[in-house]
Amino acid sequence: MAPSGAGKSTLLHIAGLLEQPDHGEVYIDGRATATLPDSERTRLRRNLIGFVYQSHRLLPEFSAIENVMLPQMIRGLSRKECEKRASELLAYLGLRDRVRHRPAELSGGEQQRVAIARAVANAPRILLADEPTGNLDVHTADHVFQSLATLVRASGLATVIATHNMELAARMDRRVTLREGRVVELE
Repeated sequence: MAPSGAGKSTLLHIAGLLEQPDHGEVYIDGRATATLPDSERTRLRRNLIGFVYQSHRLLPEFSAIENVMLPQMIRGLSRKECEKRASELLAYLGLRDRVRHRPAELSGGEQQRVAIARAVANAPRILLADEPTGNLDVHTADHVFQSLATLVRASGLATVIATHNMELAARMDRRVTLREGRVVELE
C-alpha cells in the first residue's frame, strides 16, 4: 500500500520479471532471475506468475472464455483442456452465463473477473495484482475483491496486491508500504 507515484507498479513489474531491478535480485524457486535469458524469464512468467491490472486488458475481439483460454493455449494445452478450465474458472467467479460475451458486452466488474480468471488460468504460483479494483465503483470493487480473495484462499496462491485504497488494504493478511524505495511493514 502506498500513494500514487511511490513505485507500487514498478515493484510489481520487477517482481513479475517485466523489468530489471536497478539493484538487488529477484529469486523464483530459489533461482536468481536477473541474468536469465529473455526466453527463460518469459517461460517463468507464463508458467509461474499471473497478472491482474487496474484496466482489465482483455482482448476485445475475443469472448470471455476465449480470453481465459488464450494463455493456456500459448502454454501448449489442448483446446479441449483450455475450454474446460476456462469454463470452470469463469463459473467459479460467477460468470457461467457470460462466457460467450465479448468485453464490450460485460460490466466493469465482469470484465475484471474475466481478467482474474485469465491471470490464474495457467495455475500460477504467484499472482501480482496492480490496483485490481481501482477502476470500479465501491460496490463492484467489493464484489470483485471478494471473488479474488475467495479464489486466492481456495487455491493457496501467493498474492501481492498493490493499492492505495485503505479499505481494501485493511482486508489483507499482511500490509507493507514503500518508503524511500524500501518495503516497510505496516502495523
